[in-house]
Amino acid sequence: MATFCHAIEAEGEVREKKEKEEKEQEKAEVGESTGEKAPKSPGITTPLSQRGKARGEGPVEVKLELHPLQNRWALWFFKNDRSRAWQDNLHLVTKFDTVEDFWAMYSHIQLASKLSPGCDYALFKDGIEPMWEDSRNKRGGRWLVSLAKQQRHSELDRLWLETLLCLIGESFEEHSKEVCGAVINIRTKGDKIAVWTREAEDQASVLHIGRVYKERLGLSVKTVIGYQAHIDTATKSNSLAKNKFVV
Repeated sequence: MATFCHAIEAEGEVREKKEKEEKEQEKAEVGESTGEKAPKSPGITTPLSQRGKARGEGPVEVKLELHPLQNRWALWFFKNDRSRAWQDNLHLVTKFDTVEDFWAMYSHIQLASKLSPGCDYALFKDGIEPMWEDSRNKRGGRWLVSLAKQQRHSELDRLWLETLLCLIGESFEEHSKEVCGAVINIRTKGDKIAVWTREAEDQASVLHIGRVYKERLGLSVKTVIGYQAHIDTATKSNSLAKNKFVV
């Protein structure tokens, strides 16, 4: 987890450095067009874009170091269209396996709070589809966080982002291997976020994941979240499915 946090910080520093260099380049270009000499920052003798030109070469490309994730992840989008089969409404958006590609993806998609009711996002390990029928899901279950309607615009996006970071950052330590993915459901009556695990009978792993997840979300001690086995949810409505575990 420490490595992941350092990677995020490092990426922020790279972005700041790149933005600074771009500003220096813009100043130089303005100076050329007006005939004035643009001021140079200490330690910078020639803008990066012109160093290659001075040698008769093309622009210099700065190759950034990428920070690999432990797993490759796939983002899915579901839009409810009752005229089509359920699986036809599920679409693979993209896959990524580095910190940088995660943030690039997250910054380009619509926030969960802006989605229409009936839409879902799902982030799962590559190779696992976000459905009960997948062989790596069918014996598992989910930690379910149900939100009130008014929380959509105040907390939903923060809770979903924290959920994503828990997954890609392997926040559950050795029990992270039991995590399959996470789903957010945007619904008129109230939104839901769930973390899916692959083995509902593995009590030690399920409880550890639940406790860490609740803490990372910053939920109060009085707030109780429940774990439901997929086999129970599939045979009953969500509101009737019993919690196998609670934290």
